[in-house]
Amino acid sequence: MSTTASEQHPSVLLVDDDATLRERLGRAFRERGWEVTTAADYEAALVAARRESPEYAVVDLRMPGHSGLELVRDLLAVDAATRIVVLTGYGSIATTVDAIRLGAVNYLPKPADVDDILAAFARATHEPAVAAPETLQAPSLARAEWEHIHRVLADSAGNISEAARKLGIHRRSLQRKLQKYPPSR
Repeated sequence: MSTTASEQHPSVLLVDDDATLRERLGRAFRERGWEVTTAADYEAALVAARRESPEYAVVDLRMPGHSGLELVRDLLAVDAATRIVVLTGYGSIATTVDAIRLGAVNYLPKPADVDDILAAFARATHEPAVAAPETLQAPSLARAEWEHIHRVLADSAGNISEAARKLGIHRRSLQRKLQKYPPSR
């Protein structure tokens, strides 16, 4: 059986507004023989995908402007064969379901390294095991609250007064909650 050039050097599009993470992942993929294209936002990612459609894509969920979920949908509109893993620091069951429903093959919480991402792509290509090796651990109530607050704050473009209004709490209460570290899972 002969191999094509793309099988020897798979292509991946890395989309994240965090330049350090984007370049670190890009370097790690290149060291493993991948052809890497990077983009900092939705628009740059679509330009790159239209120029040369990637076989794989790693998309950050939260970016300025359009969300990673919108990018998943639009990358698959460019090429339905692109396999996409969504990364996020604001993971929740609802966004996981949305990402998979839109066509992502997997979903990973940050921080994730290249080995985690490759494993996520590999898991997506195999049939699900009868007994899942990992059990889903629901986040604690404190963690769910922290994620919800940060999601509302991001949706409010960082405006604390608007986020407090949407959450139905006083602005100072929200400021105190934002000063706390995220609770452990």
